[in-house]
Amino acid sequence: MDNTKKLSDILSKHAIAFGPVLDADLNGNAVCLLDFTAANQRLKQTDLRDTAQFDEAVKHMLQEQHATIGVGGYLENRFIYHRSPHFDGAAECRNLHLGVDVWLEAGTAVFAPLAGKVHSFANNANFGDYGPTIILEHELEGVPFYTLYGHLSSSSLEGMAVGKVFRKGDVIATVGPFPENGHWPSHLHFQIIRSMEGKYGDFPGVATLSEKEVYEALCPNPNLILQCRHLPL
Repeated sequence: MDNTKKLSDILSKHAIAFGPVLDADLNGNAVCLLDFTAANQRLKQTDLRDTAQFDEAVKHMLQEQHATIGVGGYLENRFIYHRSPHFDGAAECRNLHLGVDVWLEAGTAVFAPLAGKVHSFANNANFGDYGPTIILEHELEGVPFYTLYGHLSSSSLEGMAVGKVFRKGDVIATVGPFPENGHWPSHLHFQIIRSMEGKYGDFPGVATLSEKEVYEALCPNPNLILQCRHLPL
């Protein structure tokens, strides 16, 4: 069995034991799917380089569906990254989203869904980047893996230390407001990573379409932990 399938199978097996990632009900009726592909005409008519305008557009998208929380994005082919040169490649832009985004109010608490320790953390402060980021290291059935939390508040990094231990349910951070969260409408980027590939405090959250097979193997579906009924497993 390859390592990717083994990790996905292990996460599926332990699904009932995971705690929530956010202090919010992701299975409630106030949750909706949000589309960040080129099919979204509202976003195509928005100056996404202006974070305040982008934020207003996201709020309208939620209001249109009578929701207060938006979810989605895993392996979504998004056009929105053209707002930042950070995602431009030499020959191919990075548009393929590798995590799940949960769009909700800044200040919302972020929890450790299972026991782990801090692998690394950083403030990835480029325009359109993660902003404050924490990466936890976990182990289940002898298999190590990692969870990444991006677009956090600056205060989330205060007192953080590599090796710091978190129990399941401990508050590890809060969702950050813009501009400190990497200049995004407030949301949490949550990602599962099989191997950090020598990286610290950062890991690609967006890939090129030609890299899909590689990164899909490295980054299993985050909903294996989130367990949001609005998202596919």
